Amino acid sequence: MNFSLNISLSLGRVWAIAANVFRETVREQVLYLSLLYTLILVSAMALLPQFSYDSSAKMIVDVGIAAIEIVSLIVAVLVGTNLINKEIDKRTIFILIAKPMHRAEFVLGKHLGLTAVVAALVSIMTVIFIALMAIRQIPIPISAILAANFFIFWQIMLLGAIAIFFGSFSGSLIASLLTLGAYLIGNFSRDLLLLGEISKSPSLQVVTRTLYMLLPDLSRSNLKNEAVYNILPSLSDMFNNGVYTLSYALLTLAIAIFIFARRQF
Repeated sequence: MNFSLNISLSLGRVWAIAANVFRETVREQVLYLSLLYTLILVSAMALLPQFSYDSSAKMIVDVGIAAIEIVSLIVAVLVGTNLINKEIDKRTIFILIAKPMHRAEFVLGKHLGLTAVVAALVSIMTVIFIALMAIRQIPIPISAILAANFFIFWQIMLLGAIAIFFGSFSGSLIASLLTLGAYLIGNFSRDLLLLGEISKSPSLQVVTRTLYMLLPDLSRSNLKNEAVYNILPSLSDMFNNGVYTLSYALLTLAIAIFIFARRQF
């Protein structure tokens, strides 16, 4: 009974931190970023037909999905890297860690709150995207679009974990640059593996395979092109890619907790 009580209290503290992150970030970010996304999509709908009328519909859909990823990435980079450092700058970290709260609960709560914010933002942008496509009478594969947007959310969930990891031991600016670098490298990590295989050099292949194992493979959660042409991978492949992304996020959070637990304030 005592064990169950301790677990429930622990989850309650994690939920309290997550709810606080969600309330603060939703007020400050989601509305403005949703308006930014609407502006980007409306601009694309107005400008792209002037350059390529025949393929403008697919280009608009492509831009709409890509913009969802970029706007969500802004949240992971700017908000995620600042979640821990903001508490340190405000000196509220001393109050939080003085309470009967494990630092693991603090990190997990921050990530859970950030994930909830990203989920809300991606959902809102998806609704805006579908509504504008309907107004413009552009046919879209709804199921493929929803699958691609879910994997965008799943990718940003992982990047949120990476942002918190970097924020656990560095300043906000450095953590933001490192997170952005992880996003760029992660989208090309599979190409790095292919480069090693093409080279036919055993030593280079070992290096590229090692780097591929260490770096996140974000191409696993990139279904934008597949959604545009409605050629999604099989359900088993998508499931395996989803498990990979979640596993990498949990491992990253575990390392972040390990580092943050040993940080002195």
